[in-house]
Amino acid sequence: MGLMQSLRTSTSALMAQRVRMDLIANNVANMNTTRTAEGGPYRRQAAVFREQGREVAFRDFLGHAGGAGQGKGGVEVASIAEDATPPRRVHDPSHPDAGPDGYVLLPNIDVVTEMTDLIGANRAYEASVTVLNATKALALSALRIGRG
Repeated sequence: MGLMQSLRTSTSALMAQRVRMDLIANNVANMNTTRTAEGGPYRRQAAVFREQGREVAFRDFLGHAGGAGQGKGGVEVASIAEDATPPRRVHDPSHPDAGPDGYVLLPNIDVVTEMTDLIGANRAYEASVTVLNATKALALSALRIGRG
């Protein structure tokens, strides 16, 4: 893997983790949203990642298997999935969205889960920045050697 490929891979990881952190922030911001345009409470969202360059043509397969080919590498957000967990039912007859039985449907968001995901996304982001800085330092060292 060349220096530029390493930079592209790290950059794709940074962008993917940024999307993940944006979704987590959106989930926390909407944890009490009981009405959406689709109807019903807000649904928790999560990013689905996949490897970039995963679709390899058959003619290129042997080159990739032997290490000769250079795939795109990195990660990308394949889609944003809604959590299928049912909404929480909370008894609050005074709430404007309460049903005839006095229960309100609240989003299926758990703050502890969101904060744990945020810590994981933050660590992955930091790791990608570390790889980016190490690659940059390696490139600068190579340029210094070339001058000497």
